[in-house]
Amino acid sequence: MRIPFPVSLAAGAILVVAAIYALMIVSSMAAEPCAGTRLLTSYYGTESGSRTADGSFFDGTQMIAASRGLKFGTRLKLTYQGRSVIVTVRDRGPAAWTGRALDISESAAARLGMIPAGVARVCAEKVP
Repeated sequence: MRIPFPVSLAAGAILVVAAIYALMIVSSMAAEPCAGTRLLTSYYGTESGSRTADGSFFDGTQMIAASRGLKFGTRLKLTYQGRSVIVTVRDRGPAAWTGRALDISESAAARLGMIPAGVARVCAEKVP
């Protein structure tokens, strides 16, 4: 049985995208020294104007994080590929089934340079 050309082309494109995504995840796990804990992190940002779990309004331009277990107000220094940013936990999430430990605002993700990856393993350290 012969597969039609457009179908095989689409399947090939999907494989290429999956391979690139896997390489980005693996490269984010490279041996960059981490004094804190490595956390699988994603970003969110289309919810601007809605309330966060602590009652404040979400603004995707602020340095905000969502965590299931850290107290509201906890400040974290996040480092990814040599770039660092300090975020404050003001929301709950991400959903447990995702396997991620932290969601950060789109602005924090942009400063870290993790927008192209979407999901990355970042070094997280508590700061006063």
